Amino acid sequence: MTNAQPKTEEPTGTLAVALEHAERLLAISPDLAEEQAREILKVIPGQPDAEVLIASAQRRKGDPEAARAAMEKALARNPKWAKARLELGLALAALGEGKKAIAEIERALSIDPALANGWRALGDQLTLAGDIEGADRAYMRHIKSSTKDPVLLEAASALVDGRIAVAEQLTRNYLKQHPTDVAAIRMLAEIAARVGRYHDAVTLLKRCLELSPSFAAARHNLAIVQLRVSNVAEALEETRTLLKTDARNPNYRTLYSAALVRIGEFEEAIRNYEILLKEYPNQPKSWMSFGHALKTVGRTGECIEAYRRAIRMMPTLGEAYWSLANLKTFRFEDEEIKAMRAALARAHLEEEDRLHLLFALGKALEDRGEYAESFACYDKANALRQSQIIYDEEDATERLDRPRKVFTRALFEERKGQGCPAPDPIFVVGLPRAGSTLIEQILSSHSKIEGTSELPDIMSIAKRLGGRSRASEESKYPEIVATLSADQLAELGAEYIERTRVQRKTDKPFFIDKMPNNFSHIGLIRLILPNAKIIDARRHPLACCFSGFKQHFAHGQYFSYGLDRIGRYYRDYVFLMKHFDEVLPGAVHRVIHEKLVADPEGEIRRMLDYCGVPFEPACLEFHKTERAIRTASSEQVRRPISDAGLDQWRHYEPWLGPLKAALGDVLDAYPETP
Repeated sequence: MTNAQPKTEEPTGTLAVALEHAERLLAISPDLAEEQAREILKVIPGQPDAEVLIASAQRRKGDPEAARAAMEKALARNPKWAKARLELGLALAALGEGKKAIAEIERALSIDPALANGWRALGDQLTLAGDIEGADRAYMRHIKSSTKDPVLLEAASALVDGRIAVAEQLTRNYLKQHPTDVAAIRMLAEIAARVGRYHDAVTLLKRCLELSPSFAAARHNLAIVQLRVSNVAEALEETRTLLKTDARNPNYRTLYSAALVRIGEFEEAIRNYEILLKEYPNQPKSWMSFGHALKTVGRTGECIEAYRRAIRMMPTLGEAYWSLANLKTFRFEDEEIKAMRAALARAHLEEEDRLHLLFALGKALEDRGEYAESFACYDKANALRQSQIIYDEEDATERLDRPRKVFTRALFEERKGQGCPAPDPIFVVGLPRAGSTLIEQILSSHSKIEGTSELPDIMSIAKRLGGRSRASEESKYPEIVATLSADQLAELGAEYIERTRVQRKTDKPFFIDKMPNNFSHIGLIRLILPNAKIIDARRHPLACCFSGFKQHFAHGQYFSYGLDRIGRYYRDYVFLMKHFDEVLPGAVHRVIHEKLVADPEGEIRRMLDYCGVPFEPACLEFHKTERAIRTASSEQVRRPISDAGLDQWRHYEPWLGPLKAALGDVLDAYPETP
């Protein structure tokens, strides 16, 4: 039987020292590492570790083809040589041959599962291929195979098996005895991230890097988590540090491009994607991300081709189909509809692909006037999404009721003159699909107002004030806001201004934060930024709610998955806004979407008047304004105002009974409030 490695003696003495030295040189100077390995081969021709080192150095120097040829030659002599097969997989990855790379790395790991770097490399390649679950399993195996201590091995095994509580307890007990063990700290950070305690994960990973600044895996984890909690500037900083040591790493480059998109640096992100996809063309998920960036800057034709290319590589990639549907102005061809039906007929289709395909097919059939089957697709998609998420309707209603008890007229009178005086932000709030992107595009056409996007910063501040680390804990927000001092309110307002500075690309005095969910944080906004403007975008209840029902949101908006759920949420939103109208008369300016469509100039003049800026004709020709738009309505607002979509919901009226019942008198009273 052939051994996993060529049959040689274990390196000892001078040879072991020389090999260790060459290994260390790889990260800082591949040229010197190769030189050292060649010196070893002069003394011991055919020394296997030296051969792999030379191939690794060649790959790192930008010659993966030479590494590939060398390792294929080596494997012809010994097909069971695990290290050589892993290096071959890494060379193939560098050549952009993702599928072959994954196959070779998996073969290497089947020969020698203890190859810790192999599991990490497999996770990286699976991430690029869009297999997030497979990548997650590989990364967990990497943590396990990197661990030698029996207690940590047991904890890692529990983590791999999904026994999170056991893994956490074992790791915490271990860290009491070994508080500076960076592998254990990283494992605890991974556990925290798994259960959504991202801020804990950030703290732990920062501690890792204090103890071991060169711990690349921990830094990569930190960059990912920072992006998840919207600390985009920090994520960029960590990714730039990673790229200094491994500039060609495709995962670092993909992460860097994603972070650039988040801060509005779309052109640079697009350039990076173009270079990356030229080198690694067989990555469907990367083509899809590239398409998202192209969509944002209005390069629609190229965006469509990027999505279609992703589909050609992965015909069941539901998210790419949904991305096409989510352009709103795109129409599927017969063959594409046929392909979606064929994909949905597969018995073993991934749940996420099925979800996206159902939403996409619903849109395709809607465009063809096949409303009954279209509604059936939307309904199945919503039911599937409901099965994936945890949503408590009573809790959602309570969360929108609590601000009414806290933010009273007396509180605002008591805190008058406090907070940060900056007048910069214009908040556009309301429910998703209510016309907020149109308002943003109109305002962004003004010479004094800059459009940014849906910024998460107010919600991040509110979450931090809540102090909740577990879902089972009671949040202290919003009640805690009433206890804050004048200095604390001013500091929070100044923090918001500073956090959002990275999103501002011009010197215009005002900017728009279009996060619709901020309607539930109006009390906080008024106390920390009393001079900010707030515009409430409101649309007919049936039009708004049904549009939300047929929309798959990338994150959150759990209230939208179900007609009765979204109807009840709309109702709760209306009554919360009524409360703020009563305790803060005139503070919130309301734009009724149907009135804006019927009388654009009149409504735009009133809106600009509220914002304190003069009327400019460019605001009437908003569709000519060239700017990046990140929301689902991006293509629609690049066209003149139209009434075409006002009554689209009427095609589905036979199935809207649960929605009407949930809305109750709010529906009858619109646009007034009962």
